[in-house]
Amino acid sequence: MRLYITGGGTGGHVTPGLAIARYFEQKHPDAVVRFAGSARGIENKLVPREGYPLDTIEIIGLSRSMSPKGLAHNLKAARLAVSAVGKAKKLLREARPDCVIGCGGYASFAVVRAAQQMGIPTVLLEVNALPGKVTQMLAKKADRVLVCFEQAKTLLGGGDKVVVTGAPVRGEILSADRKKARARFGLSEDDQLVVSFWGSMGAKYMNEHMAGTIALECKNNVPYRHVHASGAAARDWMPRLAEEQGAALREHPNIELTEYIYDMADRMAAADLIVCRAGAATMGELCMLGRPALLVPSPFVAENHQEKNARALEQAGGCRVLLEKDASPQRLYDEIGELLSDRERLRQMGRDATRLAAHDASEKIYREIMQAVRERQK
Repeated sequence: MRLYITGGGTGGHVTPGLAIARYFEQKHPDAVVRFAGSARGIENKLVPREGYPLDTIEIIGLSRSMSPKGLAHNLKAARLAVSAVGKAKKLLREARPDCVIGCGGYASFAVVRAAQQMGIPTVLLEVNALPGKVTQMLAKKADRVLVCFEQAKTLLGGGDKVVVTGAPVRGEILSADRKKARARFGLSEDDQLVVSFWGSMGAKYMNEHMAGTIALECKNNVPYRHVHASGAAARDWMPRLAEEQGAALREHPNIELTEYIYDMADRMAAADLIVCRAGAATMGELCMLGRPALLVPSPFVAENHQEKNARALEQAGGCRVLLEKDASPQRLYDEIGELLSDRERLRQMGRDATRLAAHDASEKIYREIMQAVRERQK
C-alpha cells in the first residue's frame, strides 16, 4: 500500500495526516507513506521528526482583500497554483501512490487536484464543522470526503461519499498514560500542571496576553506548573515581553516558555488543565485523553467555526469557553486559578469530555480509504 498524504500550514492539518499514516502502518507494516506540504508550514518540522519523507511545493493562499495589494497577491497565488499542480504531477508519477489523502490547508490543493486529473483515488479529511475552501473546491471530484461533524456533511451536499468518521487521533495520544506521564515530569499527586498553546504557529494577540498572564504568575508565585508553547513566530519576542512585564523566568522554574511541545501527548495526559484554541483536531485529542480545558476560540476563522466547536464541548461539560475579546492577561490568570482551585470539578470536566471521544475514528477512516481504492480497481 502506497499513500501520499498532503496538508499543512498549521498543526491542525498535519497531525491528522500523521495519525492516518501511523494507523496504516499498524495495518500494513509494508506500507510506504510520503507527505507533501508547503515549504513554510509547520509540516517541515513535524513530518521529518516522525520519520516520513516530505515533498515541498510552493503555493500560497488567497487574500480576501480587494485592495490593489490583495489583487496582486491573488494573481501570484493563481500563477503558483498552476505551476504547483504541474510539480505535483511529477511528484505523483515518482511516488506512484494507491491513494492521495488531503488533510486540508492550501498546501494540499495542488497535490489533490493533480491526483484527480491523473485518475488517482483521492480522499479528503475535513476536521472542522465548517468545511474549508480547499475541501469545498476539491470535494466534488474526490472519491471520499471524511468529516467529523454532521453539519459538515450537510454543507458538502451529503450523499454516500461524504462520511462522518470523527477526527483521527495520533497513536501516542491513544497510548498516553496519565500516571506514567506525570511520573516522567516529576509531578506528585498534589502538583498541578497547566499546558497552554495557541496552535502550532502561535497567535500574536493571544501570545501577547499570555505573556502578561505569565508575568502575573511569576509575581504571585503560583504553586502550579505552567508550560506554554509560543510557536515559532513568538519564540524570540515572547520571553522578552513577559520579562518586561515582570516575569523573572529564571527565578520561577515552574513556569516554562518553549517554542513547540514535541512530547505533546505526554504533556497533555499529565496536565490538570489545558488552555488552547478550539480546532477540531485538538478537541478530539482533549476528549480522547479526558482532559479539562479552557478554550479560547480563534475569531479569525470562517463562520466562527471554532466557537461552535467549543460551545458543543462546553454544553457537554468538558470545557469552559473564554472569548478572545475577553481574554485579557488578568482574566486568563483568574480563570486558570479558579479552575485549578476546584479539583473535583476538573475531574468531572475530564469525564464529561471523554464521553464525546470518537474512539473508532481511525478504523473508520482506514476502511473508507481502503474502500475508495478497491472501487477504483474494479
